[in-house]
Amino acid sequence: MKTRKLKQDKVNIITLGCSKNMVDSEVLSGQLQANGIKVGHESSKLDHNIVVVNTCGFIDKAKEESVNTILEQVELKREGKLDKVYITGCLSERYRHDLMNEIPEVDAWFGTMELPLILKQFNADYKTELVGERLLSTPKHYAYLKISEGCNRTCSFCAIPLMRGNHVSKTIEEVVAEAKKLVQMGVKEVMLIAQELTYYGLDIYKKRALSELLKHLSDVKGLEWIRLHYAYPSKFPMDILEVMRERDNICNYLDMPLQHISNNMLKAMKRQMETQEIYDLIAAIRDKVPGIAIRSTLITGFPGETRDDVEQLKQFLEDVRLDRVGIFTYSHEENTSAYEFNDTLTSEEKEARAQEIMEVQQEISYEKNQEMLGKTYKVMVDKLEAGRYLARTEFDSVEVDNEVLIATNKKLPIGDFVNVKITKAYDYDLEGELV
Repeated sequence: MKTRKLKQDKVNIITLGCSKNMVDSEVLSGQLQANGIKVGHESSKLDHNIVVVNTCGFIDKAKEESVNTILEQVELKREGKLDKVYITGCLSERYRHDLMNEIPEVDAWFGTMELPLILKQFNADYKTELVGERLLSTPKHYAYLKISEGCNRTCSFCAIPLMRGNHVSKTIEEVVAEAKKLVQMGVKEVMLIAQELTYYGLDIYKKRALSELLKHLSDVKGLEWIRLHYAYPSKFPMDILEVMRERDNICNYLDMPLQHISNNMLKAMKRQMETQEIYDLIAAIRDKVPGIAIRSTLITGFPGETRDDVEQLKQFLEDVRLDRVGIFTYSHEENTSAYEFNDTLTSEEKEARAQEIMEVQQEISYEKNQEMLGKTYKVMVDKLEAGRYLARTEFDSVEVDNEVLIATNKKLPIGDFVNVKITKAYDYDLEGELV
């Protein structure tokens, strides 16, 4: 213990939850390092004496994981292996006062927008000149780029506005400057993220300005792929599709969380759309950008969901054949407007419904992948694992979508683009050979 105190502090940041949290952790890392403090991310070595846990408070499973992680770090502190444990992020923002009483061993709690206060714990200053600079926790060839914070939507199931506040856009100049810094660090692909991407600009430019932002970003030299995540479907700004079609470095890919399809559920979820509008929107998007890959997330088990609602969702997937789908089971979140509904379905029934829906999508994914056989695609090499390279097409985002497995004796630099002919196709992955 005495030798530990003589050493310089070293901080380990543990990030839970979404890519937006990851960006926050990367910004914190950059600030700490600029203040001369050693910092690591998700370090498995116990060579640090301070831990910052960046928590998620989105749904029950995420909250449970966050609490368990905090308890693990507190135990390490009790054993004398850590000096300090600090907690930040969404769970801390939402339940800080309850958690302070339940886990008093934590040294300090911070909300989602309190980075300068965290730095004060280290006698460090928030360096405004570093805005946009981060220590990447992703491989250096891709990064997430947050274009706004918070959300003005009132979806009945969602607690994010409680934790992240109202929508605040970064300026186009700020986002472009950050993109240029990322390119200087070796980044070739940026994934644009926000709680609500298509709302971008309304607060500062008094109009939706995502298309304008995309034009400026696509002009950044060295930025080879730009990918759009979390585009809200209601009042979707169709002008972004024109830019996507015109600019080669904007991926033909759109992540658009739909959540459900039945009018019954859409109304209860306060999604501001009706069934036919969603069908029409997807058709219009595909008409504007032929070959676009559309990813969506769905929620099953929402209060009042009937068997007919589930069948409508399955039929919707059969009808529109989305390229990528993820499913959440409904989580009953206090202080959301859906909390007043009776959450009568068991977790087992919710999971069963999710599985039923995913089985439909699994078949669609298999059939779509079969259509790729024999075709050649430009792919980005992400990593080498078990003797094979794992890569992605422009139609696939990191961690959530398909991968292309490449078996070759040739050395492929990570982050490079290569052309691959698809030789085998499975439900969610592909195999290919270099062309």
